[in-house]
Amino acid sequence: MDNLFSHAPVEPPDGPEPEAADGLEPVIYTVVVPGPVARAFVGFTEHTHLWWPLEDHSVYGVGSYVEFEENLIMETADDGRTAVWGSIDDWQPPLSFHASWHPGTTAMWSTELRVAFRAVDEGTELRLVHSGWEGAEDPTATRADYAAGWPGVLDRFVRFMGGTGA
Repeated sequence: MDNLFSHAPVEPPDGPEPEAADGLEPVIYTVVVPGPVARAFVGFTEHTHLWWPLEDHSVYGVGSYVEFEENLIMETADDGRTAVWGSIDDWQPPLSFHASWHPGTTAMWSTELRVAFRAVDEGTELRLVHSGWEGAEDPTATRADYAAGWPGVLDRFVRFMGGTGA
């Protein structure tokens, strides 16, 4: 995969999974990080710039800065240019968030991203559900790109939080 962003009513975290669109199932990944739920949520949403693999999965590359700011997820290049990756439409700290997701493209071609956090014996489970492929310009290719890309991104998060990566 060249770049995770090359193509680019909310249920509660334990609600039903989104329906498959045009036969394309949601991409679902679950990882466990050490520590309490609130710590994992903050690590994911407030410290994204410290763990996100910008060298492989960004609009502007290494040197840019990723952040959750108000209702947006955005990347800022070192020269000040910005790219909106998504718009948050449900924010439930420290349990979950839901956003339209369209890094590297326009909101017209957005998919849906839901990330939920829950306590487990080993720490905190993060469950990522990426769906809404019908909103992508090329649904099949977009789903394939994210199915291949999310494991590496989440592995970086696990290691950042002090867990052992894949």
